Amino acid sequence: MTLLDPLFGWKPIDEIFSDASRLLRMLDFEAALARAEARVSLIPADAALSISSHCRAELFDLNALARAAADAGNLAIPMVRQLTDLVAKADKDAARYVHWGATSQDAIDTGLTLQLRDALHVVASELDHLCAALAQLAEKHRATPLAGAAGTLASLHDRGLDVAKVLAEELKLPLPDVPWHAHRDRIAEVATTLALLTGTLGKVARDLSLQMQTEVGELSEPAAAGRGGSSTMPQKRNPVACATILAAADRVPALASTILRSMTQEHERGLGNWHAEWETLPELVRLAAGALHRAAETLAGLEVDTVRMRQNLEITHGLIYAEAVSMALSPHLGKRPAHQILEKASQRAIAEKKHLCDILAADPTITSRISAAELDQLFDPANYTGMSSQFIDRVLATHKKSESKP
Repeated sequence: MTLLDPLFGWKPIDEIFSDASRLLRMLDFEAALARAEARVSLIPADAALSISSHCRAELFDLNALARAAADAGNLAIPMVRQLTDLVAKADKDAARYVHWGATSQDAIDTGLTLQLRDALHVVASELDHLCAALAQLAEKHRATPLAGAAGTLASLHDRGLDVAKVLAEELKLPLPDVPWHAHRDRIAEVATTLALLTGTLGKVARDLSLQMQTEVGELSEPAAAGRGGSSTMPQKRNPVACATILAAADRVPALASTILRSMTQEHERGLGNWHAEWETLPELVRLAAGALHRAAETLAGLEVDTVRMRQNLEITHGLIYAEAVSMALSPHLGKRPAHQILEKASQRAIAEKKHLCDILAADPTITSRISAAELDQLFDPANYTGMSSQFIDRVLATHKKSESKP
């Protein structure tokens, strides 16, 4: 606990995001992963039971984890090592299935998601308490006079709501329950939603621009006369659409921040903060819409060089297939020993400038467990695409559903 935690934080939330809770939720992922894999017969049921029984935060050395994370680059790597060691002491066969087929980010992000779920349950409960208190105040003081000239519709006498209803019908707008002059959550929702959209488009543009680099050359924006040229290098095709999308993604967050800061307006009419929206929101919408238009135009005419993509798969001289070989070897040796063997083989391939397949084909540890034909298959990218096709089917199904909605 720091000196200011009680002042700005709240104990139930602080506990959810404590170090012990962070570790526990990552371990919850590891335990659930093992159980899920056992349920679909990917790993033995007794291995899943052993792994789950050791996914307890009190069994771990938090100080050692912290020190190791500094070298590893994240917390998951030393956590998995400690978990593997704990499981191995009880069941060496089960230890080989710890973290089976998962990545560090899987554990970290899923753990965070579990923490967020816990936190949002607490927040939702407290929000219910707040709403109940506000409802009680509204009922108790519905007739209490208070200065506030804007929004009561008193000037329209007893026809105020009738006028509001018909006005909403005329403009084809929803009728709010109460006036919202100085309550800017609706405006902020528009701003933040468009900011999220622009950020997503920026991610797409960043990846496209990286794949357009000369050294990669897998994708290209649509070609057109005068588009993407360079003032000095005639051969260049610059990612002009990506550049404008990325510029928008850089500018929009600050604009959204201005809108969010403008939410704390005075009583029933803001002074200055309301005025700050006038230029900010249109500029945000303009940038977001412009980025969207350029993204749609670019992706509709995107040039995909599948030949170059296949060539790029081979530029590492087989190193890209190391995980596939490691996973094939793991049932024979265990996950960590298999990983270590492939790590050393990869280092040797780099040092000797040889193809990884050639290095492995000369290693009796490998050839005694994986046949030459199986090894060749492991170095075929078509055999290691995982669930990518099913993921695409799921996305397309969701897209079709959205298209069918009125």
